[in-house]
Order: sequence, then structure tokens, then C-alpha cells
Amino acid sequence: MNKIEQPRHGFEEQLLTDLTAHVARRAEMGSAARPVGSRTRFLRGWRLAGAFGLAVALTVGGLAVQTMGVGNQSPSAASASEIFRMAADAARQQPELTARPDQYVFTELLATTREKPDSGPYTTVRVQRWHSAGGVAHTQARYRPETNPNGWSELKVLRPNDPANPGKELDAFPSPAYHGDLPTDPDEMLRYLRENPVDLHLPVGADEQAVYGSESMPYTTARSMLDGYVPPRALAALFELLAREPGAIVISGDVVDAADRHGVAIRMPGVIGGNEDFIFDRDTHVYLGTRGSVVRNGKESLESASALLRLAIVDRPGQLP
Repeated sequence: MNKIEQPRHGFEEQLLTDLTAHVARRAEMGSAARPVGSRTRFLRGWRLAGAFGLAVALTVGGLAVQTMGVGNQSPSAASASEIFRMAADAARQQPELTARPDQYVFTELLATTREKPDSGPYTTVRVQRWHSAGGVAHTQARYRPETNPNGWSELKVLRPNDPANPGKELDAFPSPAYHGDLPTDPDEMLRYLRENPVDLHLPVGADEQAVYGSESMPYTTARSMLDGYVPPRALAALFELLAREPGAIVISGDVVDAADRHGVAIRMPGVIGGNEDFIFDRDTHVYLGTRGSVVRNGKESLESASALLRLAIVDRPGQLP
């Protein structure tokens, strides 16, 4: 199974800009998706990167956040490490996909966000993306408000931007979306993650050696991989590694995502200004997505959430499985 995508701020900001413009156009045309003049934001959460930096990843899915409480539920019978290990067992049962370098990893997701961190309505958008399996072409995507089945945007090529020159597109292709040679042992995975950390786009002056050399960095990289596709046995090793991370807790009670899938949430450590929860199917423990919340004046409110709906290998952008 095949896709590891690392956060790229310029890439995500371009997608956000396009999506905002598209939703605004649909609203002006009378779509029921949202009021004219509002804006869509995609924030997955704030991750602590050692002593510096925030890694903000694109939210690629959604939850029916209106139905969920946050942080006010009774303790779970299972620990976070136990749930991660059950998720590892579930990952091993998934079918493994194969892809040629010239093919594409297709993902379909729901993205739910809130207009303001602690107030306002939620907006859900469906996103379809085609990532180059071999890293030989740019990613392409299209999206629509979930309230408007006919509101698809045009298919658009997404290019990463130069962090030093915002708005200037580069010709460099993204990393391959298909990875079939990841370690399948947790200890080997840990070594791999230490040697291949996710790019956090740290600000000028940050102590990169302290950040990337910290004990928490491999776990930060491991989390970033869940934004993409990881082969079954490697995904199992990833979950077994996350089971070792100290500070994760289970939020008990029923969690329902945008597809009405019932899950259990694990709250991850190392988040600045809010919380990030990983969601697993309550019965099968298959990974479903994430939800992010913010904390202001001691009050927590849900801001964004993610849910993966489909993943497949296809031959060209725009092709559906």
C-alpha cells in the first residue's frame, strides 16, 4: 500500500487558496454550501517540533463535529498503546496495493472546518487528489462543497512553492506517493524515521539540530505519514511505534465521523494551543482520520477534522477507481 506524503506549506496554501476561491464562487451562484463572503480554512492541528516550530498539515477529511463532545468523557477500558496495537493488527489485514512509477495514488476525503475557532458553523468539503506514485508528475486535485453534489471544481495541478519566495512556483516534482520498501519492524522503523525526518519548515534562527535530534521527532514524522499511504506491514510497524510514545491518552465515548463511522479517539501529546486526536474504528480499529481542537481561555472547541473515504491506484489524473 502506497503513499507517504510529508507536509509542505506552500503546496497546502495553494490548495487552500484555490478551494477558498471555488467555494466562494459556488456561494455567489446561489449554492447552499455556505454564506457569501465566508472563507474556508484547513488546519489539522499544531504539532510540537522539539522546542521550536509548528508543523501544520492539510486536513484531508471530515467529522460530524456537531455531534461530538471533547474531553468530558469517562476513562476508556483500553489504553492508547493497546488500541494502537489493535490498529497494527488491523493494518496487517489490509490488502497491499502495487503501482508503477507512472501511475497515481488516488485519495478521496472529507474535510470539515469551522469558520472561527470557537464559534460559527462548520463547512464540509469533499476532496479528490491524484498523487504521482513515482514522483514523476505534480499532484492534481479537485473539490466540492458536500452540500452541492454538482459543485466540483476543475482539476488543478498543484505545485509546491519555494518557502523563501512565497507565491513563486517551482518545477520540482513532489516526493513519490508510492513506497514499497519501508521497514516492517518497529525498531527498524524508528531508525528509519530518525534518519528521514519530516520537513517542518522551521523559522529562520531555529535550532534545527535540537529539533530534528529530539526524542520526539521520530513520532512527529510517524504522524505525518498517516496523511498518506503506508503499506500494510509498514503501517503496522508505525502503529506499534506510536504505541510506545508516552503521553497519549484515550478519550472514551462514541466518536462519529462525517461518514457516520463510529470510532474511538486517541489524544496525541505535543500539541501547541489545542489538541489532536487520531480516530480508529471502534470495532475493527482501522484508522479513520483525525480531529483537531483549539483551547482558548481554558475552553476547548473542535475546529477541524479528517476522514479518508477511498484510496486506490489509477493510471491518470481525473480517473476514478
